[in-house]
Amino acid sequence: MKATNEMKNNTTASLLSIGQLGRYELPTRMIMAPMTRMRAHGDGVPSDMMVTYYSQRACAALIISEATAVSAQGVGYMNAPRLYTEEHVRGWARVTSAVHARGGRIFVQLFHAGRISHPSLLPGTGLPVAPSAIRPKGRVHTPEGRVPYVTPRCVTDEEIPRLVDEFKVAAQLAAAAGFDGAEIHAANGYLLDQFLRNGANHRQAPYGGSPKNRARFLTEVADAVASVLGAGSTGVRLSPLHRFNDMSDSEPRETFTTAVKALDKLGLAYLHLVEKDDAPLVGPRFELSRLRALWSSALVVNEDYDRVRAAAALARGADFISFGKLFIANPDLPRRFLADARLNSPRSDSFYGGDSQGYIDYPFLSADDGASSCEAQSA
Repeated sequence: MKATNEMKNNTTASLLSIGQLGRYELPTRMIMAPMTRMRAHGDGVPSDMMVTYYSQRACAALIISEATAVSAQGVGYMNAPRLYTEEHVRGWARVTSAVHARGGRIFVQLFHAGRISHPSLLPGTGLPVAPSAIRPKGRVHTPEGRVPYVTPRCVTDEEIPRLVDEFKVAAQLAAAAGFDGAEIHAANGYLLDQFLRNGANHRQAPYGGSPKNRARFLTEVADAVASVLGAGSTGVRLSPLHRFNDMSDSEPRETFTTAVKALDKLGLAYLHLVEKDDAPLVGPRFELSRLRALWSSALVVNEDYDRVRAAAALARGADFISFGKLFIANPDLPRRFLADARLNSPRSDSFYGGDSQGYIDYPFLSADDGASSCEAQSA
């Protein structure tokens, strides 16, 4: 029993140790992963529920917000937040103020849905845009229900500087809204990931063809966002082997080695790596751990980690772990790990959309559980 308790203590200690992420010294290695929850108003302005939701989780070392569209053309989900108007800034400012009042830090995750959208969600019912006019498999939630994706419009080379500028303007608005930094969403099959992987990008130079060309758009966006917020307040999320949203790449090792090397030259705060591997067992493969040697700053990893597996990932070279569903169900997750307390179970039927149930009603630890909760700590 004594050996078991010592192992638990060592595991917890590594997760709750101080770590450096860009310009910030974070109190633990436990980051709250970005998770789409679809509780914003219809115009993308953060709701009162969102203020409560994020402030409840302020004891995360860093909160990364849910995917936030940088333009009306970039919207991909109903009731998801946005950041391209003054109303959006005012709405997000309420969120960041509440998180800061409880001693937390929060980055916004900037994204453009690209082809993972639908005309009913876009201005003038126009077509979604993408690097190539390739219709993704799957269905999308619309006001009329779930319908198949449409064939997107291929953006021209001349349009790409405007897309880069949308991310830059969103970074400026993020600063105005009080965010501590930004994560660029280049994972999970959205626009930047579509440009990066050759299963979705069939265009030619300068933004298609070779891995270097396919990584160009992402690198330009990262450079633009960092020019506003500072490299030490900017991160990037990648998902090299995840097939979500009908994504694939015939040469993942070359593609992501090239992208990570290019991003590393910018001196960004961190790389956020989605380790989900659902690629076919045949064809070219590579070990994601090889990217660690190519990256100079903090590495954040994400893959349904529990406490034991998270500590093992830190021992293998990761700097931080991002927790998703565990933070949904346990707003005071670091305190629960510290107290070796029972965890609440997430309710998957309330992950996307709905009311306060399954969103802001998960219980905190009580004083009787042997550790103060985020709620008690910040009261």
